[in-house]
Amino acid sequence: MLGITGSSVTSRPAEGRRVRGRGGPAIGVPDCRRFQEGWVLMSFEAAVHAQAIEIDRLSLEMCAAAGSGHPTTAMSIGHIVTVLMFHAMRWSPDYPDYPTSDRLVLSAGHGVPAVYAAAAILGMKVGKNPSSRRKLTEADLANLRAWESELDGHPNPMEGFPFFDAATGSLGQGLSVAAGLGVAARLNQSDRRVFCIIGDGESREGQVAEALDFIIDHKLTNVLPIFNCNEYGQAGRVSEQQSAGRLAAKLEAYGFEVLGIDGHSPSQIKAAFDKFAGGSTSTDHAPFAVVARTIKGWGAPSVQGGGWHGKPAQNEALRKAQGELDERRIELTSSLASSDQFTIQPPSGARNPEPAPGELPSLSQTMRALDMESKLASGRMATRRAYGLALRALGQVNSEVVVLDADVSNSTFSETFARSQELAERFVECKIAEQNMVSVAAGMAAAGKIPFCSTFGKFVTRAYDQIEMAMNSGANIKIVGSHTGITLAADGPSQMALPDVAWFRSLAKVKDHRGNPGCYVLQPADAYAAYALTGVMADYEGMCYMRTMRVDTEFLYSDDQVFNLGGFEVLSEGRDVALLATGYMVHEGNRVVELLDKAGISATLVDMYSIPFDEEKLLDLISQNNGYAISLEDNYGASLGSAVADAVTSSGDAFTLEQMYVNRIPKSARTTAEMLQMCGLTAEDVVKKVMQLLQVA
Repeated sequence: MLGITGSSVTSRPAEGRRVRGRGGPAIGVPDCRRFQEGWVLMSFEAAVHAQAIEIDRLSLEMCAAAGSGHPTTAMSIGHIVTVLMFHAMRWSPDYPDYPTSDRLVLSAGHGVPAVYAAAAILGMKVGKNPSSRRKLTEADLANLRAWESELDGHPNPMEGFPFFDAATGSLGQGLSVAAGLGVAARLNQSDRRVFCIIGDGESREGQVAEALDFIIDHKLTNVLPIFNCNEYGQAGRVSEQQSAGRLAAKLEAYGFEVLGIDGHSPSQIKAAFDKFAGGSTSTDHAPFAVVARTIKGWGAPSVQGGGWHGKPAQNEALRKAQGELDERRIELTSSLASSDQFTIQPPSGARNPEPAPGELPSLSQTMRALDMESKLASGRMATRRAYGLALRALGQVNSEVVVLDADVSNSTFSETFARSQELAERFVECKIAEQNMVSVAAGMAAAGKIPFCSTFGKFVTRAYDQIEMAMNSGANIKIVGSHTGITLAADGPSQMALPDVAWFRSLAKVKDHRGNPGCYVLQPADAYAAYALTGVMADYEGMCYMRTMRVDTEFLYSDDQVFNLGGFEVLSEGRDVALLATGYMVHEGNRVVELLDKAGISATLVDMYSIPFDEEKLLDLISQNNGYAISLEDNYGASLGSAVADAVTSSGDAFTLEQMYVNRIPKSARTTAEMLQMCGLTAEDVVKKVMQLLQVA
């Protein structure tokens, strides 16, 4: 086994002296020899081959033990992973998530056995709790994919493998995460480098194109895309469109300087990474990209070619592959000396902690500071505009808040943040690429930022997979969809967010890795609520989705109103029926209360601004209204009404619930009133439903 030295690590854990790496953290270092200045390239070649072959062997064996996995993909990146983790990256296996460490994003997440093998050889610290992490051992690799193992089937830092920053494996997303890490590093004035391994077949995913555009737009020379061109996907060979030559041509057309290499040649890999490192802090040149020609199942011809994707070699097939690797070891490592050692350089010192966030000023204070007193006095404002004001105010009191938008900032009002000279560098324009935007945000969150992603709620639906993967990653991201519901009217259903609440509600029913709802769904009914809930989201560590409206709505609240995740607000108290409304329907609910009062019916109106909500408290409220409730929402079903229905049925008590929502595909209309009429959601429609429910003639 090769020795591995430097200011941080050894392949065999041992007590070591204490040193500081370039002003960085104190890190334990074993007392072992380093490479001499005259160390020859041939020795490096042999050392990398030896280590890569060991990684390949361990990849085969751990997948065989698990009964599943992708050992041949891992074997195609064994040399690349070796040069990265044992030489090129500045990091510490004792502190794998140290904030200035170079990062590796494995977009082709199924190749993760190679990284697990390297981590075990290095004795990298693993565990969900940073204070009680332990060194990973080669014996641990036999637990790949086991329930209690930190070694998940695909990368996921939340399962106790802190070397990674995000869950990957749903293909096409990793390069965007890497770009987010790169943007955050620039904001932090950090010299960290970000490497990302992407599969050739994976590169057909449209999000990869979005990420490449983004890297060129933002001149992210600190991010290195590495395309692993092993020529095989799952069902067969990749298309000629994803061949190494075609990918190189595409990357050049994007604006990258392309470095084509043999992905199993240590010297070529090292030269490419050295060139990237030499220019990673400068934006005076084009970003680099590596196209690596590799072999799926390198070193073991018996498992190469088609038919081995996601299929571990077992029994005789495993023994044959192991024997073939042994032959390659003898062939390629004859020049290896027992004294040869790798050196892993430590990360740079961490920046000083950001000052604690200040207190968010009130909406009234913010509007007055921006000469918006006349708008404040009007008593009406769109929730989307209040959101923009909140972003600007938050940015001034919390230096970690960043804002991303997808070319609609003048509609979402995130431009209010961007137009502040002191905040402009923390505004990230992502153009029309919502999937990339969400994954970039996940990368920025992994670097300690608090990202707010803004676009039309309708377009958020394009990024459902990315949002779920961000949740799996434990990403502290906030997603805000504007122009939600049918009140948008004239633009029609192509611009309306209608199934969004139902989808996000499914995440709200999941417990995340911290034991909280996977995502809070927030639907403010007025400007004060939208402003305050934006601040609440920033304070909360976890995912939130907030809907905002295009239309101006009357103020319902004041600066004194407190809003909480999981809360709701009773706007009027009655005794006959509870009206449970969200967003614009709260305003329609006010009209319903007035009409019912004239008919002698006393209604309770509740602003259900949060999902999930306090179920016990809500059921008590419905009980005070004779057990009758009607849910009101201007989106498709399986949303608020279904959430209330779940609470009602689980209680086992006698309740009667009617759900009113958009139950047809809407079309354009000139006014909000016409849209409500089209979809049967006017105040008069609700009154009629109440009369039927209460059996009043």
